[in-house]
Amino acid sequence: MAVTPTYPGILADARPDSLPDSGSPDALPVGSPPDRPLPRPRPRLIATDLDGTLLRHDKTVSGRTISALLAAARAGIHCLMVTGRPARWMTVVGELIRRLPGSPVAICANGATVVDLRHGRQRLMDVHPLDRADALAMVHALRTAAPGVSFAVESTHGIHYDPDYPPFFPGDPTATTGPVDPLLASAPAPGHGPVVKLLAHHRELDPDDFLALARRTAGGHGQITRSSPSALLEVSRSGVSKATTLARHCARIGIRREEVIAFGDMPNDLEMLAWAGTSYAMANAHPEVLAATELHTASNQDDGVAAVVETLLD
Repeated sequence: MAVTPTYPGILADARPDSLPDSGSPDALPVGSPPDRPLPRPRPRLIATDLDGTLLRHDKTVSGRTISALLAAARAGIHCLMVTGRPARWMTVVGELIRRLPGSPVAICANGATVVDLRHGRQRLMDVHPLDRADALAMVHALRTAAPGVSFAVESTHGIHYDPDYPPFFPGDPTATTGPVDPLLASAPAPGHGPVVKLLAHHRELDPDDFLALARRTAGGHGQITRSSPSALLEVSRSGVSKATTLARHCARIGIRREEVIAFGDMPNDLEMLAWAGTSYAMANAHPEVLAATELHTASNQDDGVAAVVETLLD
C-alpha cells in the first residue's frame, strides 16, 4: 500500500504444511452467504491471503475455490496471492498456480518480496529488505523489553534460527542455527541473501500484548505485525506491508485500488483490507480484523473466498 504499516495471516514461521488454525470462532453460521459488496466497479484483481483465508485447515485449496478463481481468471480478473509465507512455502498452492493462466505472481513475506511462480519456479521480481542494523537494533530492544524472546532471520535464501527459537519446521533444508547477532552485524555471508523478515517469539506473553509491547518499545526499527496464534512477531522494513507492495504492483499493471477486492483474516492483513476498494474479513478472522472490515464472508473452512468470487461472476 502506498499507505502505511502492517500486520499478518498465520505465517512464515510455522510448519508450512501443518500450521494451526488462526483467528477467533466463526462469526458467521456455517454455510452463511457472504455480505453483498457495496456498488463499485467490477473488480479487476482479487488479492487474497493464504493461511486462514484461501487455505482450509489442512492447508489445501478446495476444488470449489480453485474452480472459482479459474473462472475469475478466464473472465479477465487477476488472481494474486498475498501472504506472509516465504516464497519457498508457496508449493502449498502448487496446483492452483499450475492451472492459472499467464504468469502467476505472488506477494510474499508480508510484502517484502514479489515472486514470479511461473512453471513452478520461484524467481524474485522485487525485494524490499530489512536493514541489518535496524534488525539488530530490534533484537537488542526486544531482549530488554521482553526477556526470554528468541529470534529467527528470514532471508531470500532461507531461515536462520537462534538456538532457543522453537523449531517450527525442523526439516527445512535451508535452515541454519546459531546466534543471530553475528549474522545481522555483518554483510550477508555465502548462502544468506538480503533479510526480508525478522521473527521474534516469546513462550509466555499474550500474542496481542507482545505486539503492543514491541511496537511501543522498538517500533522505530521496523514494521511489526503478527499472524500466528502464538506470540510470534514478524518484522519487515519500515513502511513495507502487504498493502504497500500490493499498491505498487497494481500501479505497475494499471489497476486502481477501486478495482481490487481483498480477503484476509489476521492483523497483518489490515492495511491491505483498508487499501482495497472492496474487502472481506473471513468469519474465522481475528476480532480486530472483523471489527475493522465492513464486509464478512464465510470461514476459510467453508470456502468464504469462493463464495464471494462466485457472486462476482453471476
